[in-house]
Amino acid sequence: MATTSLSRRSFVRVAGLAGGLAALGAPRATAAADGAEQPPADGHEALRRLLAGNLRWARGHARHPHQSGRRRRDVAGGQAPYAVVFSCIDSRVPPELVFDCGLGDLFVVRTGAHALDDVTLGSVEYGPAATGTPLALVLGHERCGAVHAAIEPIERHGGAAPGHIGAIVRALEPAYRAAKDRPGDLEDNMVRAQTELTVARLRGSSLLRNTLVVGGRYDLDTGRVDLLP
Repeated sequence: MATTSLSRRSFVRVAGLAGGLAALGAPRATAAADGAEQPPADGHEALRRLLAGNLRWARGHARHPHQSGRRRRDVAGGQAPYAVVFSCIDSRVPPELVFDCGLGDLFVVRTGAHALDDVTLGSVEYGPAATGTPLALVLGHERCGAVHAAIEPIERHGGAAPGHIGAIVRALEPAYRAAKDRPGDLEDNMVRAQTELTVARLRGSSLLRNTLVVGGRYDLDTGRVDLLP
């Protein structure tokens, strides 16, 4: 059973998924058709399924499974998604496309720069608590507009921003503090820091204690999702 904190063995297993999938000449698809399929055995298998779909997407071989009328009818009476994806609202990062899946496959939660508050945390917790969803993936991405827009208000205006956007800016202040002294690009460092902090908070949830919680970064140029250590 997966736990909210990764043991050394589990981390090696998760980290090896990406390399193993990349080595395949043709990525295996767990669900190529719209019919019923076996649920993943655990969070690691769910993650393998997500990464396999992402590899198809990045290579231009997306299969667009579970997007037919048959699938719509199959899931109309109930759902059992195999993963929660908590991502940014960015229009270039739709999880169902990025991971080449469809209806009934994912619980998707999206906020600006995947900023986390109590309502959002409850939304992430819902799937694992209600249906036993074994995986939660926090997905940051390259050139995040919310992160870019937050830096100046944090540095020059004490976090002030118009309307309720200020709430997003304030939520990103810990990531800014964590990233500002790291070498390299501040924006990308903030994306990574925000993902790390969000993963850490989710792993602290009692309702996610049996859920594998990991973080990733989506590259807008290549279409690839890389797991963060």
